[in-house]
Formats: sequence, structure tokens, C-alpha cells
Amino acid sequence: MAVMVLGCLDRRAGELTTITIGYQPSTHQIAALVAAEQGWWEEDLAQFGITKVVLKEFPSGPPEMHAMLAGELQFAYVGAAPPISAIYEGLDAKIIAGVQTQGSALVLRPELADSYTGPESLRGLRIGTFPPGSIQHTVLSRWLLDNGIDPNTEVDLKAMGPSDAATAIGARTVDAVFLPSPTPTIIVAEGNGVIVEWSGTMWPDHACCCLVASGKMLRDHPEIVSQIITTHIRATDYEIAHPEEAAEIYAKWMGANVATIKDSLAVSDMHWTHDPHLLVDSTLAYADIIFDLNRARYEGMGLTVLGETDIFDTRLYDELTR
Repeated sequence: MAVMVLGCLDRRAGELTTITIGYQPSTHQIAALVAAEQGWWEEDLAQFGITKVVLKEFPSGPPEMHAMLAGELQFAYVGAAPPISAIYEGLDAKIIAGVQTQGSALVLRPELADSYTGPESLRGLRIGTFPPGSIQHTVLSRWLLDNGIDPNTEVDLKAMGPSDAATAIGARTVDAVFLPSPTPTIIVAEGNGVIVEWSGTMWPDHACCCLVASGKMLRDHPEIVSQIITTHIRATDYEIAHPEEAAEIYAKWMGANVATIKDSLAVSDMHWTHDPHLLVDSTLAYADIIFDLNRARYEGMGLTVLGETDIFDTRLYDELTR
């Protein structure tokens, strides 16, 4: 049901009439789909002259942020790490709300799972995960480093989206995957893997997805940004109160098996939240990690580690919730 668009402005009227929101095929970001399915995006934004809200699907966060850098998105549901990487590269955007924490899993091929004893078991393995700069790549890299394993030389991290990774572990072209829900549960249901670790055990309460707004929207249309946050809060509260219906909405949009999506929500260590303050500490740690992984290039560009105000703008959220 994702729709592709080329523009965001109705040039005939010279006004903003279409809002484009990026998202990924993950149960982490069901709030975006709940609001779309219920018609809340258009209903809530109509008062500002918005006649169309388009949800544009991406396989992972880095290409989503490339689209935002290109001006194709005003808002994005995305992991907290990709915006950091993009801000280092010049993206004018800020995190304005939380979406969820934790919720990714390490899945091993069944014949390898029985011998799994922890991170040391991964030495020499091929692991499919999201590209560098993503939450999954960042969390996995830090966990490996913390356990004395060099993610650049002692494992083979292969960048791929969820569909390609699920296919790869089934075809045995990778030995393991580290992916956000619901893909780990889908792999298990297909008999191609066993979940051996959740990201909350690797990094307790780590930030995962967030809601990002472009700097232009924050400066020129704060009233629209405030309404986007309000609608997002409404959708998040709804999915928390109605997880089975949220699973059904996700399955409808993605053409997925409803029972598998419900199973994924039941076993995942994910927590939905709209509070951006819960994401701050680990997001700042991501900024440190991403800087360290790119230190030579970033220092050559005259960059320093991003701070909280470089990444977050919580003023509108705080006004709405105080």
C-alpha cells in the first residue's frame, strides 16, 4: 500500500498541500500505519490545508535518510541512529518524538543455534543486518566490541534489508541475521532460524525508532509539526491499548500472516512509546559510536560529536504533554 510520490508542494497554489512520511516495514513503526488506516493523518491535518498524506516505504533507515536529505520527506519514522549519521553528513532535521525501544533479535540458522553460548559463538560467521549507520548495525557492533570481537575483522557483517536477509538465511548464504521485528519471528515460522538473543539483552532499554521532522517544517510550519506529534501520540496510545488490532493493520498493509505478526508482538522485547526523552541517553551513545566508526573522515571535515540539541527538538512535544 506504500505510494511513491515525486513532489511535496502543490506549485499551482504555492502552498504545502501534501505531506510525505517515510516508514519501514517493521512492527516498530505500526503507529504510522494505525494513523493512516484510521484516516487520522488527513483528518487531523486538513485544518492546515493538507489534502494528502503519503506514506513512503523504505527497506531500512539509511536510504530513508538519503531521501530526507534529498528533500523527498518532511517526516520519517526511522531508527534513531540513521538520522545521526545523516546529520553528520548535513541533514537538517531533528528527532521530535519517540516511537519505541529495543525490539531487534539475533537469529541463527537452526543447526548453529544449539551451540550458541554468546557473542563469542559468532566469530567467523556471516551476519545479515541493516547497513552501517542503522540501529541494528550500531547496536550489534557495540555489543561485539564490548565482548572483545572486532565487527570489522572477526565477523562478516553483510548489509541488507529485512526481506533480503530473511531470504539469505533461508538460502544459507548467511549464518545469522540481526533484524527488527517482525522479521525474526517470520524466519522462525518458516523454519529457517532460531532466536538466540534480543537487543534488550545486548543493550538494555536502548533507543530504537523515533519520529523525525525536517528543519524546514520545524521553522516554517511548527503548527503542522505539533499536529503530527499529536496524531502520533494518539496512534501510539491506540496501538498500546489494542495490540491485536495493531497487528491486523500491519498484516493488512504488508500482506503478512496475521498470526505470525501477533506472535511477533507477543515474543518481542519491544516497547512502544511516544516520549522522546526515553531515547536521549542511548541516542547520544549512538552519536559517540558513529563518530568513532568514522573518526578520521569526520575530523577531516571539522566535525565534533553531536550533542542533544543537535539531534533532538522536544519543545513541541513538551508543550503538548506538560
